[in-house]
Amino acid sequence: MNRVPEVEGVLDARQLDATLDAIAAEQLPDGLILWHPGGHSDPWNHVEAAMALAVGGRRIEAERAYEWLVANQLENGAWHNYYLADGIEDLKLDTNVCAYVAAGVWHHFLLTRDCGFVEAMWPVVERAIDFVLSMQTARGEIIWARHTDGTPWSYALLTGSSSICHSLRCAVAIAETVGEERPDWELATANLAHVVAHVRDAFEPKDRWAMDWYYPVLAGIVTGAAGAARLAERRRTFVMDGLGVRCVADRPWVTAAETCEAAMAYLVLGDEAMALELFTWAQAHRLDDGAYLTGIVHPEGMSFPDAERTSYTAAAVVLAADALSRASAASGLFRGEDVPSFIDTSDPVTD
Repeated sequence: MNRVPEVEGVLDARQLDATLDAIAAEQLPDGLILWHPGGHSDPWNHVEAAMALAVGGRRIEAERAYEWLVANQLENGAWHNYYLADGIEDLKLDTNVCAYVAAGVWHHFLLTRDCGFVEAMWPVVERAIDFVLSMQTARGEIIWARHTDGTPWSYALLTGSSSICHSLRCAVAIAETVGEERPDWELATANLAHVVAHVRDAFEPKDRWAMDWYYPVLAGIVTGAAGAARLAERRRTFVMDGLGVRCVADRPWVTAAETCEAAMAYLVLGDEAMALELFTWAQAHRLDDGAYLTGIVHPEGMSFPDAERTSYTAAAVVLAADALSRASAASGLFRGEDVPSFIDTSDPVTD
């Protein structure tokens, strides 16, 4: 299917294969991929892990993960927020969590060109995206979650809406591939992209979190000179030189997943050097068996949460390695490529 990606001088194919083993080890017989043994799972990180497995040629395991999504989708198109091996941990319905299936399905199609797979997943994607867009405001942002009784949260999140925008573009691509037209999705995506790029007060303030810094760039919404300016503005706040990206601005807690995601944001801007540097720093989290620690607190060098190693962290490493090396047919998806480019965020900033 694809060669296992490797980043010359940093991580070779044998090492990446061990990381894929670490991800696959967290998959249950029904296809659900847990964060770690005895832990929970959420559909967003479940899809992230499935994408990593597929990049590494673990197609059977990846498609079992999508089969789990099919089996557990609710009638309204959503999934619950957190699942355990034997049940549901958190019943609420997170829009970003639900939208990400579209990114996963499009990624899988780019890898395999399997029309049967994408056609089989189309009804699942359609229901999920229709659920997500039922939570879009008249202005364009998407409320981040709702209770199972239908009561929505009162605000939207910048990171979540950015990720949803990327998933929506993937959903439009899927619709085109199966011969469906969803101009309502295109309009919704364009409105959402405009709000993410330009409307400062549309989102709950989360400036403390690194993801709010880089996600509008990673999602391909704020690009070019504006994207470069955005990343430059808070680089010193979030990047600890030689170590990686801190999860929050006021704590010296570097996480490998955020570091790899930020690396891909720099790739969207074409800054290969900075992307490679961040990816290299993330290898400090690597364990002997190929798994990755979630976070490290500096200067102590202690893991936090204590000794936690997560499948989603390993998946972020694999996807960043693929984007850097352009090893797979889907490597462009996290470089701002391989999705429809109908959004235009060049308007002036508004409040």
